Parts: sequence; structure tokens; C-alpha cells
Amino acid sequence: MGRLTTHVLDLSAGVPAAGVRIELHALDAVAPKLLASLTTGGDGRCPGPLIEEQAFRAGRYRLTFHLAEYFRHRGVALPEPAFIERAVIELGIAATTEHYHVPLLIAPWSYSVYRGG
Repeated sequence: MGRLTTHVLDLSAGVPAAGVRIELHALDAVAPKLLASLTTGGDGRCPGPLIEEQAFRAGRYRLTFHLAEYFRHRGVALPEPAFIERAVIELGIAATTEHYHVPLLIAPWSYSVYRGG
């Protein structure tokens, strides 16, 4: 059965991004529905899949990564307001039997995302 996972790497420090708050919303309802709120661990990953098994359904989803919060917590001097407060990734799940992995590479001034394996 399929699942959705993520991994956050802090390219500015060359380390996994521990302590990034992530929210997952389903977008197919009338209003976005919060499905999960997690924080990355020491390896930059969540403790488990964001969704899997019966909850893993085809549809549109939003991942929100709270980046400025993470960098401020690490003591990185950011302007106010921060250049990137949050990285918001809207994605579609089409094949519920597949593993959708969303790696996010971050720095205070940029981010990059792709579908990993």
C-alpha cells in the first residue's frame, strides 16, 4: 500500500533539518482539512509516514513547512519579515499503491523540492 513521506535537509548548515514543523492538509473538501501536524526528528524525517494505508487516498494535498520558525530557533538572523516564512507545496496523489516521498532542501533564502523514491 502507498504512503506519503518527507525529509528536510538544511543546505545552509549541511545537516538534516531537525525541528521543522510540518502540516498536511487535504484540499479536496470544501475547505482544507488538517490531516497531520508533525515535527522532523534529528535525521530531518518525521517519525513515520504523513499518511498511509486506508488514509492514503488519491487527491490534492498541501504540505506546509514552517521554515522561518526553524531558522529562528537555530539562531539564524533573519530579517523581519523573513524572506521565506513557509514553504507551501501543493501536490497530487494519483496512484495510491505508490510511495510518494517529498524531499525538501532548505536555506534561509531558498528551497527546492522534488518527488523522491
